[in-house]
Amino acid sequence: MPANSIMTRTDLSGLIPEPVTREIIQGVTEGSAVLRMGRKLPNMTSKTQTMNVLDMLPMAYWVDGDSGFKQTSKMAWDKKKIYAEELAVIIPIPEAVLDDADYDIWGEVRPRIVDAMGQKIDDAVLFGVNKPASWRDDILTTATAAGNVVTAGADLYQDLLGENGVFAKVEDDGFDVSGVMAAVKMKAKLRGLVDTNKQPIFKNIGGMQNESRYALEGAPMDFPKNGAFDPTKALLIAGDFAQLVYSIRQDVTYKILTEATIVDPTTKEVIYSLAQQDMVALRAVMRLGWEIPNPINYMQQTEANRCPFAVYAPA
Repeated sequence: MPANSIMTRTDLSGLIPEPVTREIIQGVTEGSAVLRMGRKLPNMTSKTQTMNVLDMLPMAYWVDGDSGFKQTSKMAWDKKKIYAEELAVIIPIPEAVLDDADYDIWGEVRPRIVDAMGQKIDDAVLFGVNKPASWRDDILTTATAAGNVVTAGADLYQDLLGENGVFAKVEDDGFDVSGVMAAVKMKAKLRGLVDTNKQPIFKNIGGMQNESRYALEGAPMDFPKNGAFDPTKALLIAGDFAQLVYSIRQDVTYKILTEATIVDPTTKEVIYSLAQQDMVALRAVMRLGWEIPNPINYMQQTEANRCPFAVYAPA
């Protein structure tokens, strides 16, 4: 077999059945809090996809008397682009493991692909960690630029739901909070918040616990456990998650590498020599992009000051 030969999807039809492929992409969607809470657009047909976003609102005018002239107005739309970028992972597997018929190799590989891809998506979209250069600013950066950050103080209730709290920041910009993403440590903070009679505040107002599900003012809460939500950067992100849109250019696809050499991307040092070490490697690839449409509204017409998300930052 020639060096660096790669089997095709057709060659691997018995090894990687189509239902497994669908299961992986569904798993990535569930494994990523961003994809789980955001709004999925139709799949992209090219590397870029253009969105028309309302950018100018019409104005109405009073007519002066019975014979006054009616004035004209107009609306305008801006174009925003979604750029599809590639997300990939290579998983080396010893051939001895594959030869063991009783070993559920896919049962081991699938959750790790889901974890790896979900974490990277959330890292890039929420905090800009290692984000592709073509992608827009992350949610934390966007909210900070718009002034939608509340720093943790002594009164958690006021910080979140008060008139200058996180929810109010979103509402003042013309959006309603449809969901909340928070660090796991926020569960304990919310459970521990009590009134002067030592009664849980959120339970009393019917806002937090309902059949083990958490919510704030009716907005469902999600606590990502894939390690991407960094509590040193944000304790909580609230917003209109219909304004977080994403589109997939390419579902998860696979190739089996049998005689390749895998090198460190930074140092270029050899990590694995598959042929010499009796190994194969599974390469999983997907492509996707995202955007925040952030259309103009009557509450906040200056785009630089408008953001459908607000951040609760650590002190």
